[in-house]
Amino acid sequence: MPDSGYPWPIETTRLDNGLRVVVSEDRTAPAVAVNLWYDVGSRHEPAGQTGFAHLFEHLMFEGSVNVAKTEHMKLIQGSGGSLNATTNPDRTNYFETVPAEHLELALWLEADRMGGLVPALTQETLDNQRDVVKNERRQRYENVPYGDAWLRLLPLLYPPGHPYHHATIGSMADLNAADLATFQAFHRTYYAPDNAVLTVVGDTTATEVFALARRYFGAIPARGDIPAAPDGHTVTGTGRAGVETVTAEVPAARVYVAHRTHPFGSPGYDVATVAATVLGSGRGSRLYQRLADGERLAQPDLVGAYGVDLAHAPAPLIATATARPGVSAERLAAGVAEVVDELATVPVTSAELDRAKALLSTAWWRQMATVDGRADALGRYATQFGDPAKTADRLSGWLSVTAGQIAELAADVLTPADRVTLTYLPEETP
Repeated sequence: MPDSGYPWPIETTRLDNGLRVVVSEDRTAPAVAVNLWYDVGSRHEPAGQTGFAHLFEHLMFEGSVNVAKTEHMKLIQGSGGSLNATTNPDRTNYFETVPAEHLELALWLEADRMGGLVPALTQETLDNQRDVVKNERRQRYENVPYGDAWLRLLPLLYPPGHPYHHATIGSMADLNAADLATFQAFHRTYYAPDNAVLTVVGDTTATEVFALARRYFGAIPARGDIPAAPDGHTVTGTGRAGVETVTAEVPAARVYVAHRTHPFGSPGYDVATVAATVLGSGRGSRLYQRLADGERLAQPDLVGAYGVDLAHAPAPLIATATARPGVSAERLAAGVAEVVDELATVPVTSAELDRAKALLSTAWWRQMATVDGRADALGRYATQFGDPAKTADRLSGWLSVTAGQIAELAADVLTPADRVTLTYLPEETP
């Protein structure tokens, strides 16, 4: 097993309509993963249209010109495959893994909903999926303890008007206010071949995939004038810590401490990723050792730190801890802040660094071990950085991080003056 690099072949082409096609052949098992990345997420949404990209994640399963409602799912699952879709601030992707003999079916289905969703989109379907999204918001964000933390952290980290200011779930008011024609125009604008990357990994050849892509996607017209997302790379610090305290129906006090670092894909974010692993991944991390095992301020299974892979703005590093019974939120928040601050003053040891890199290497190879994991990674790097082979840069970037770089990062961007602290307090019981 190589220490870094992408050890599988990669072949690419671009159709006349702008669709980029990436193929990585792997004959290990008779399966193929199809992954379609659209360069549209919540950061692309104009004012008054928040939540549109996420709603289309649902609508794209509700039928197209040649595929009836829910038929896409039935056809893939009936062929022994699996499928799903996700949306985040940077992109939307649709993916399926099928036995190799059903590759053509998967490509035909993806092409049909790329080019044939708008004519099949009805008011009834739109209204139905709006209700589905409302229920999702209730179930995932509003009626779950601490569920709206991300919705609250984003406005604290990014000012009004910034493309990352709002979450992908969007505003229910915006979704309710838009008519069918507005949604149709949004789809025509962004779900076009020249705004997409099609990746296929597995038991096939580039020759076969390129031919099928031309057959099924080649006639879909390019959009040609896709609006660029607003630039979010510059976020002016206020010099004041952002603080929000929420009293809610939660079982215990919880604290989130967040900082803006560097965009995903940059050397600075590689350092932030290793720093977050040192800080909060597992029982050997600093947060666990200090707050859960040492001072016994935090519940052992509810302490950690992580980065959020946002590619077009300074991405967040978030540390979180949930209080043990009898521990005040103020003491817990101070404890988390102390551990974060010490990244700048207490050097990361070689053992800490080796452990963090081992954890990240394992995670990277675990993703690369599956055809669907590789397809997603290749699609990401082709979409966001123009080169699927840069997938290998992620691991090599982590492995090159030094303890000195972590200290520099902490002193530069993990400062108290530019910190966001979100605290949840449990409601008092009668």
